[in-house]
Amino acid sequence: MAKLPEKTKQIAQVHAQLINSVVMACHNKTLLPQLEPALKAAENNGWIALVMRIRKILAGSRNAKILVGLDEEDAAILLAILVGLQDATQLPKVIEEKETRFAAPGLAAMINAASKGDVQALSALGDMAEQMVAIPGSMRNIGAIIKPLIDGERDVKKLAKNMDEQGFQLLEELLQELESLA
Repeated sequence: MAKLPEKTKQIAQVHAQLINSVVMACHNKTLLPQLEPALKAAENNGWIALVMRIRKILAGSRNAKILVGLDEEDAAILLAILVGLQDATQLPKVIEEKETRFAAPGLAAMINAASKGDVQALSALGDMAEQMVAIPGSMRNIGAIIKPLIDGERDVKKLAKNMDEQGFQLLEELLQELESLA
């Protein structure tokens, strides 16, 4: 069975809720009405090509050609959906707010790569940050500080503005991971 490359897994992890919801709706069409608000929100955030292709998957398409012409993040999300439909063990785990600390290593690795000039990592993080700031809670606050982290900001007081306890904990873990990568 196909396994996702590490970078694709990292991107998929950020979008785990959407990916899992699409796969569940493919298996159980009664879940489509619950998925619709997320698809509308994604469209409103400019993810029109992604949502169009997700709708094709929901309608039964499983052809890998659906990935052609997409940016790296959209392709990673769709690939994770297609692989997850074949093998549910390959689906990214949905991270609950209380489990956000598990996101720190992957996010830190991408921030580190972007800060060293990795254009793909920078692009993927830009897209992730845009999606994260659209999510209420801790992830919104983390999304808002990705750019300063890429630029080298490490002052906890500056970065932790408006953070709740969970966001602050993730921030601390991100900073520890970034320090270990330096």
